Amino acid sequence: MLRYFLPLIAALLPLGAMAEGAQQVRSVELTEWKAVFGRIEARDRVPARSRLGGTLLEVGVAEGSKVEEGQQIATVQDEKLALQLGAIDATLDSLRSQLENAMAELKRGESLLERGVTTAQRLDQLRTQVDVIQGQIGSTEAEKNVLLQREAEGAVLAPISGTVLNVPVTEGSVVLSGEQIAEIGGGGFFLRLAVPERHAGFLEEGAKIRIGGEGAETTGTLAKLYPLIENGRVIADVEVEGIATDFVDARVLVRLPVGKQAALVVPAEAVATRMGLDFVTIAGADGAAVQRAVVIGAAQELDGVPVVEILSGVTEGEELVMGHE
Repeated sequence: MLRYFLPLIAALLPLGAMAEGAQQVRSVELTEWKAVFGRIEARDRVPARSRLGGTLLEVGVAEGSKVEEGQQIATVQDEKLALQLGAIDATLDSLRSQLENAMAELKRGESLLERGVTTAQRLDQLRTQVDVIQGQIGSTEAEKNVLLQREAEGAVLAPISGTVLNVPVTEGSVVLSGEQIAEIGGGGFFLRLAVPERHAGFLEEGAKIRIGGEGAETTGTLAKLYPLIENGRVIADVEVEGIATDFVDARVLVRLPVGKQAALVVPAEAVATRMGLDFVTIAGADGAAVQRAVVIGAAQELDGVPVVEILSGVTEGEELVMGHE
């Protein structure tokens, strides 16, 4: 029965009998938070494209594979290149044989010129013939190098280091030059938000962002605001240290600071809860302490001190009696 008389006893006790220290009900500006969902995205999403048209012989990666920049992830073959290289090799063999004969004729001509059997004009013709064949060999070898380079371009390379997000083709497919073989995400991961444009004026780069639900909340930094509004929404990027990257485009609950509002707050320790009701102790005009039922709001933290928002039951400036039970 004693607990039913505690409020009456507390009202009759003088203020000096309370715990030491008194504070006032304060009016402060609290940050208003807007709950939205953000998506985990890769900073760079770059397609790995085929540089050669042909048949996809091999795909060495799958969705989720980790790759390094320059790593070969697939092989494309153009069978016509092998035939063209065979024809080039046959042409080179023929030209080399012609060069060998032309050089033998030139050597014989030089010997005949020394003996006065042939003319200098004939020797010049033989030298020209050798130079022409040598030029043809050089041109043909250059053509072969072009074909070899094209053949080497059948190796599809990863353009950046990161994670393979998508592989839209399969082995045996016929692909065109420039066709996407895989999509790779890299350059780090961040949260991308789409915030209603009515909140755009309250968003500032560098602001702290709350991420996750209560009890498992972390913080991030609003790194970039994009000036283009799409479908009535502002696009923003949030950097988060240690963000989970197992699933790209996964949705994460985010709370953004979108304004300020005036509120009455008291220290968290000034609120006592009994029988489902919340009470604070107020110093009366006659020096007595009065317990007053209040409606509390969300818990906050101001300058490292936990406080509770009071929705009704007290007014600004009233003296609080701390430590009263």
